[in-house]
Amino acid sequence: MKPLWIGTYHGRHDGTQATATSTRDGTRPEPYAWTCTCGATQAFLTDYGLDRSAWRHTHPTLWDQLRQKAARLLRTRNTR
Repeated sequence: MKPLWIGTYHGRHDGTQATATSTRDGTRPEPYAWTCTCGATQAFLTDYGLDRSAWRHTHPTLWDQLRQKAARLLRTRNTR
């Protein structure tokens, strides 16, 4: 059985172009997974977090910027 294509994510990391492809394969114990052209891969039991993980892998600098902005927004301010 051929894995079912879910999505493709294009980006850059480590100074090279990267493409992560997410798939679903019903014959595996962890049917949802993404694989990248750099050789990295990650598998999941459900589709929850699949897209976010693949996007973060192909856009690490954007993910760091978003994470830093969120941390600044969550920081409490002292008000008197």
